Amino acid sequence: MSNHLHQAAVIARRDFIATVATPAFLMFLLAPLFMLIFAMVGGTGARMIADSGDDAQRLVVIADADYGTYIEAADERIRATFPLGIAPAELERREPQGGDPEQQARALFTESSIDVSAVLFGFPDTPRIIYGSGARGADYLALLADTAARDRQGGTPPGETVVEIERESYARTSATIGGQQSLGFAALFLLFLLTLLLAGQTVSVLAEEKGNKVIEILAAAVPLEAVFLGKLVGLFGVALLFVAFWGTLAVLAVMALPGSGAALTMLDPAIGFVPFLALAIAYFAMGYLLLGSVFLAVGGQASSMREIQMLSLPITFFQMAMFGLASAAAARPGSSLALFAELFPFSSPFAMVAKGASDPRLWPHLAAIAWQLLWVSITISLGARWFRKGVLKSGPSVFARIGALFRGKLA
Repeated sequence: MSNHLHQAAVIARRDFIATVATPAFLMFLLAPLFMLIFAMVGGTGARMIADSGDDAQRLVVIADADYGTYIEAADERIRATFPLGIAPAELERREPQGGDPEQQARALFTESSIDVSAVLFGFPDTPRIIYGSGARGADYLALLADTAARDRQGGTPPGETVVEIERESYARTSATIGGQQSLGFAALFLLFLLTLLLAGQTVSVLAEEKGNKVIEILAAAVPLEAVFLGKLVGLFGVALLFVAFWGTLAVLAVMALPGSGAALTMLDPAIGFVPFLALAIAYFAMGYLLLGSVFLAVGGQASSMREIQMLSLPITFFQMAMFGLASAAAARPGSSLALFAELFPFSSPFAMVAKGASDPRLWPHLAAIAWQLLWVSITISLGARWFRKGVLKSGPSVFARIGALFRGKLA
């Protein structure tokens, strides 16, 4: 009995050291911490995008300086009573243009620089409010108009209605800034998810072919550079089929929902739906080819399925970091962070697809695709060479040798 226990202890010690004394195990050990950090980065990016959309919200009052003074004074007093984070949108006063005030109010809803929630005009004689989706802004403007009228008249008994305010809902025909930014973040997240999911399949295919010696047969028949490129292109075709199938089902499901037309109007990308869809496909291709070539090149260095799985973990972490970078950049368009994310090859596809939702210019995307094509060519060229060296080498891999060195020190 004691002999069996001793033998079991030897096997347990051997398995423990063989597992722990590897460089990849450190990445595996810290995986929850990295995932937490990257989740926080992604969540922070999403919150920043939501906050930037809220910053674009405006409540507008069309009034001259005399009446505007009463409105602004009432806004200052009432706004101070709201807790931080739930205050109404920022108030903005516009001078009457001398024409029809209603026409001026309706024109504000089509401005591209701000998202107008509600407009108060006709104060103080015949105040009216036109509001978009949601009546919260209209309620706040009505309170401001009543408070300003009381301040202007003076001595009004509490509870007595000072002014009757007519309200009218406005149906938007153009997208809001917040809607476009939300669409950009959704496209960014979907692109990241699809790229990571589908590019990661290259590792599984490579592991299977290494296990059944297919890769050696292919290496004897054709140059390994051709094997690398053929595998990358073939699996990219599989990825496109996957995206086309589920994309078609998603479009049909959305179109079948009641009121989907109005909802899509609120999310209309600045560059247009058809160009945005074409750009999303192009950026998916760039992201897939970049990440897929890295997965194949790294997988070629491994000699076992276990090594392939462990080596793919750092690449996954790196890609999650690129997602966090692109999310933060999407929340701050035009900043130096956004420029860095748009230029860095592995974050550029994600950052640029988000940019297409809120920026109507087409030339930055043409330049970005040309830039990404250059890096795809460089990555495929370097990856093919590294893949060839990894497949043709004999003996244990460099990662196995490092692990053996660590195990020797622990023994």
